[in-house]
Amino acid sequence: MHAASVDLVALGLDPERAVLFVQSDVPEVTEPTWLLMTVCPMGLLERCHADKDKKTRGLPADAGLFTYPVLMAADILAYDATVVPVGEDQVQHIEVCRDLAGTFNHLYGEVVTCPGRRSSRGARRCPAPTGRR
Repeated sequence: MHAASVDLVALGLDPERAVLFVQSDVPEVTEPTWLLMTVCPMGLLERCHADKDKKTRGLPADAGLFTYPVLMAADILAYDATVVPVGEDQVQHIEVCRDLAGTFNHLYGEVVTCPGRRSSRGARRCPAPTGRR
């Protein structure tokens, strides 16, 4: 975490205007993940590109693969984000987030903010350390 923080500050992140934290230390993200999972249809997660990629390569899909988009949605919704900047490879995650927010709000009233997305020029794809998406 320390090395990543140093890199972000070196790249111009202003620690006077931004807060850095370890996401897994914030229970306000993991708790809503569970709530969103209870309203998330499995078909929505099976349509995600990560599952399709695993199936295409003949690899088994585990629960982490399916629940990660729900964790991302909870992370976004926990902060009442109205707009989320994304690259083209992350658009599907915002769509899943919007679907889950809409379902949750339909069932329980206007509880969460349904975010929009902002695609920036040049924010195309971020390759994984393995070179794969």
